[in-house]
Amino acid sequence: MTVKDIFQSMDYGPAPESAGDALAWVVDQGARFGHFINGDWTKPKDDFPSLNPANGETLARLSQATAEDVDAAVSAARKAQRKWAGLGGHGRARHLYAIARLLQKHARLFAVLETLDNGKPIRESRDIDVPLAQRHFYYHAGMAELMESELPGREALGVCGQIIPWNFPLLMLAWKIAPALAMGNTVILKPAEQTSLTALLFADICQQAGLPAGVANIVTGDGVVGERIVTHDGIDKIAFTGSTEVGRKIRAATAGSGKALTLELGGKSPFIVFDDADIDSAIEGLVDAIWFNQGEVCCAGSRLLVQEGIADRFHRKLKARMDRLRLGNPLDKCIDVGAVIDATQLAKVTELVAGCSEGETYRAEVEMPVEGHFYPPTLITGLSPSSPLMQEEIFGPVLVSATFRTPAEAVALANNTRYGLAASVWSENINLALGVAPQLAAGVVWINGSNMFDAAAGFGGVRESGYGREGGWEGLSAYTRPIGKTTKPLAPVEGFKGKGASEDALDRTAKLYIGGKQARPDGGYSRAVYGRNGNLLGQAPLANRKDLRNAVEAARGAKAWSGMSGHQRAQVLYYIAENLSARESEFAHRINAMTGGRSGGKEVETAIRRLFTAAAWADKYDGQVHGVPIRGVALAQKEPTGVIAALCPDEAPLLGLVSVMAPAIAMGNRIILAASEPFPLAATDFYQVLETSDVPGGVVNILTGAHKDLATPMAGHLDIDAVWSFSSCDLSAEIERESAGNLKRTWVNNAKARDWSEDHTRAFLEAATEVKNIWIPYGE
Repeated sequence: MTVKDIFQSMDYGPAPESAGDALAWVVDQGARFGHFINGDWTKPKDDFPSLNPANGETLARLSQATAEDVDAAVSAARKAQRKWAGLGGHGRARHLYAIARLLQKHARLFAVLETLDNGKPIRESRDIDVPLAQRHFYYHAGMAELMESELPGREALGVCGQIIPWNFPLLMLAWKIAPALAMGNTVILKPAEQTSLTALLFADICQQAGLPAGVANIVTGDGVVGERIVTHDGIDKIAFTGSTEVGRKIRAATAGSGKALTLELGGKSPFIVFDDADIDSAIEGLVDAIWFNQGEVCCAGSRLLVQEGIADRFHRKLKARMDRLRLGNPLDKCIDVGAVIDATQLAKVTELVAGCSEGETYRAEVEMPVEGHFYPPTLITGLSPSSPLMQEEIFGPVLVSATFRTPAEAVALANNTRYGLAASVWSENINLALGVAPQLAAGVVWINGSNMFDAAAGFGGVRESGYGREGGWEGLSAYTRPIGKTTKPLAPVEGFKGKGASEDALDRTAKLYIGGKQARPDGGYSRAVYGRNGNLLGQAPLANRKDLRNAVEAARGAKAWSGMSGHQRAQVLYYIAENLSARESEFAHRINAMTGGRSGGKEVETAIRRLFTAAAWADKYDGQVHGVPIRGVALAQKEPTGVIAALCPDEAPLLGLVSVMAPAIAMGNRIILAASEPFPLAATDFYQVLETSDVPGGVVNILTGAHKDLATPMAGHLDIDAVWSFSSCDLSAEIERESAGNLKRTWVNNAKARDWSEDHTRAFLEAATEVKNIWIPYGE
């Protein structure tokens, strides 16, 4: 091809990257790898190959970790952890800085090896994956340095088990290892069996950086190895990135273990284009959103929602752009779309598309490579919202599309999914874009952009896209815990028994409180509540599944509460405190009569103070602007979790209920409270306070009855977003296991008691909110 030919055709010529240095590094290791445990390599075995997806060639032979290998890695990490944490923030920062510098010095080696092992285009490995991995280690070196001053009262969790996928092998490693090490944890990381080579190269530079033995351990193998890590008793936290299906299994496997857990799972992210968008820019953004990394991206903009008036024009221009995409050798710098990871994933994508019986399928008219695992960029239009391809994650270079008419319809379609990882909004009307962004169920929203990431801005999802954030200040909470005195084991609290008559001349009928109204229990059963002297204090209704269902419906119907300002919610909380204060002596007497104690007055006084504290935070617990490296900002907004169901403490019948309720509703949540099981009458008196305090119906719902009978239906209910348990009977395992159904957030006591006289409001505020990062580029 001559220069004249190039100017006439404007075609790209080949620009291959040499694989020589990367292959030489593999050969220098004998093309066989063991595990990296306690700062050294184990003897390699030929258990399985690492293949190049672009041509099927074997790059190296890897070892399958045995149970003994995992035990050795955990033992090494445990032994190293205390000394690593004791090194101090500055000491850890120096090591993280050294790793970041070595990642820079060997940047091209990492990029080429990543492309060989994963099949992604070298331009993406070179310009996105490797620089972002470096950025995470630099950023978290700074976090380590600042930990003691900016995160006072926090300490490392201990030993972290980390399991990462094959789509971003090095970047996911950095997302996991950097914050964990910065906060003083040690790690055992398992890369995907398909793409372990850059993790092993990372182990090599850990040695070069002088990282202490046992701080970072890397074991290779298939899902069996991951299962051994998840279930290992010596691990304090599991961090997993991968499919929602596997995330559910991990949630169930860790239920009741006390392990901290973060899950970054699948997605079906909407890419919303309004009729005033810059269409050419939106199409380029869409190319990046769905065909970046062959569409093997959990936050890929795989659902195109385009406004009806421009849909035909947009699809026509998009098809023309698709035909110009280049597939081929991923080491060619002119390639846009590389190879799908393996034959299994290629077969899955092919089967999903072939099984679609509606809409129109357009495959890009591109030249397909004759070898390797490649799939053409594909667009499927005219699908209904319920179509399987509109609902299920394809994880390949396939885009599905539907149209909408109004912004409200766009939001409804965008949220019509069980996922909630990311979303992209395109409009030249910034008011429209910023109006839509908060309404989207997603952990990240990009405005007039897509696939923007940075260590300073947390990344993570809601719904079945998982929970927890990686990156930013919010990401550090997953790797730290409060420094505090040792908590006491949970002790079951039981009420008194008796046969005496009622102390009241006239019976006071206690009911459930649902939707702002007193309601009789569906089952028609109540139980007697006795005082220390055996006299009957009253009858408490026994709630069942139907009562819970009614409470959830009422809470869902009170969504307007979440849209009120923090100032408005604060006024309601102050009013509750005012009305409770007016009946202070009455509540104190009731608490003393039920518990047989004399501290009722102190409990009511502290409950009033908790209401004031929550009211004070209602308009002050806000987000921040992250300093991300774009010409724009990333706004970290704190949003309510949604509908929370909570089993209240038994030992503090009023204070416990108020301590749980007040921060939750202060943040805009709606809550269903299962009152203290042995001492429920303080709660049934308290709803009279709520009735006179301008609390909208459905914002607070109160049930009474057996916690064990309510815990499982709460955790399994698909319209409940979070379940908290502070019951004196340990229901942690049941709740966490049942929550796997829709991966709702859980906060359980794991058989540990809590001192309710201490103010835990800050912890409740964090549990009651989700962080949504909205990226807003600006300028022309």
